[in-house]
Amino acid sequence: MSDVTRIHAAEQLLPLVYEELRRLAARRLAQEAPGQTLQPTALVHEAYLRLVASLGGAAAAEPSWDSRRHFFGAAAEAMRRILIESARRKKRLKHGGGRRRQELSADVAGAPEADEDLIALDAALVKFAEKYPLHARLVELRYFAGLTGDEAARLLDISPSTADRHWAFARAWLRRELQPGEKAEKS
Repeated sequence: MSDVTRIHAAEQLLPLVYEELRRLAARRLAQEAPGQTLQPTALVHEAYLRLVASLGGAAAAEPSWDSRRHFFGAAAEAMRRILIESARRKKRLKHGGGRRRQELSADVAGAPEADEDLIALDAALVKFAEKYPLHARLVELRYFAGLTGDEAARLLDISPSTADRHWAFARAWLRRELQPGEKAEKS
């Protein structure tokens, strides 16, 4: 398949999946802390550009997504990478070193550091994926792409009850990994 053919195929794909990707991105970004500067449209466009760019590489003779499941899996991974890169970029000193704009109020001191949480989650998810790749893919689809349990189960070709069990296990494993005090007590 030539580069021109791949680009033409990718251009035809966007109108078919754009609204669904935007809905998923909006659902995912609604979970972010207030002050998030990334908008659903920008997230979808950046993810789509990365997906199309992946088609043009020398190693990519054919699209790596041969089904709806593969495409949305690739989109979830692209969105995850974009969100992680955004969180890391915000933490860099030249971008304020993790500082963010906050309204003055009595409860400002207790505000969680969402970017640090996202980076820690990504690191834990990489570790989790080494042992439990299907479970990790489910987390990507549900958390980073914003799919529901049933939608993710369909894309992974597993039953909703299996997806629910995997989701419960993944959440418990990741929670334990992300709370080092609790992990140290059990070790």
